[in-house]
Amino acid sequence: MAEYSCKDFKVGKCEGEKIVDGEIMPLVLNPIEPNKNDIKSLLESLDNNKEWFDNMITKNSAVLLRGFDVKNAQNFNDIVETFGWEDIRYVGPAPRTHIYKRVWTANEGPLSEFIYFHHEMVLIKEFPKKVILYCEIPPPEGGETPFVPSFRVTERMIEEFPEIVEEIEKKGLKYTFTAPSKNDKASMRGRGWEDAFGTSDPAEAEKRAKALGMEMEWLPNGGVKTILGPRYLTRVFEGRKGRRMWFNTLVGMYGKDISSAMMFDGTEIPENFVKRCEEIIEEESIQFKWQKNDVLFLDNFATLHARRPSLPPRKVLVATCK
Repeated sequence: MAEYSCKDFKVGKCEGEKIVDGEIMPLVLNPIEPNKNDIKSLLESLDNNKEWFDNMITKNSAVLLRGFDVKNAQNFNDIVETFGWEDIRYVGPAPRTHIYKRVWTANEGPLSEFIYFHHEMVLIKEFPKKVILYCEIPPPEGGETPFVPSFRVTERMIEEFPEIVEEIEKKGLKYTFTAPSKNDKASMRGRGWEDAFGTSDPAEAEKRAKALGMEMEWLPNGGVKTILGPRYLTRVFEGRKGRRMWFNTLVGMYGKDISSAMMFDGTEIPENFVKRCEEIIEEESIQFKWQKNDVLFLDNFATLHARRPSLPPRKVLVATCK
């Protein structure tokens, strides 16, 4: 355990943790002593061990701070700002509200919906390196944020479908997505294009979409169909043992009412390939029950994450960093 050791934190355990390729996921860090659980002590400990902590997020893909008195969005923001990581603005379909400085609500779509596994902002040219989640109000039932070591999905898909994986790798992926003009909170993907692109001027929205690598087709109802591609199926990121990450949102967007996924040249992707991928992602998933004041750091290059359906109330806040 030497490499985990740090005089300011105690390594803990949580239900649902797994050992994947020799690493504990998530790595749980508790206060070194029960009386050292206040926010001031935590901020000091993080400040003294910034590099170590950052390395742990990359090494273990997920780090869970548990047992600290993180009272509110301000405390959470202080934790995020300790590291000096650059902020990255969220671009995507989820309805979200700004809370405080770098802190936003996580997806505000209905709690009864399952938000499917994804790498955050995987379709955008610039995506966060870290996704940090803070549990202010744990749900009475459900509402977990399961995550998946992405490289395991690639390994297993290559084992079972080597030819299709290779074909998609060669051609790239093409996605389409339909957005309304105004936000629709009744949908977990109901963010309107005006909010998403920060403008109500269609010409300006198109310009901003282009900068993010998207084409747009306007719909008669004022909504828009965005077309993205070619996009990766897998990616290898530096400092992560050469692992090939399943860096796509194929399962989440394939064959849906408002979205589609195919090969970039228009070739259909076999349904059994997508179905099997969905099963593998579920089998590889890791989940724990949220506790009040938990702070979860995810390496967004290495993990897909999701949200299980939940009974209210549930309040999880998020910050995304470069």
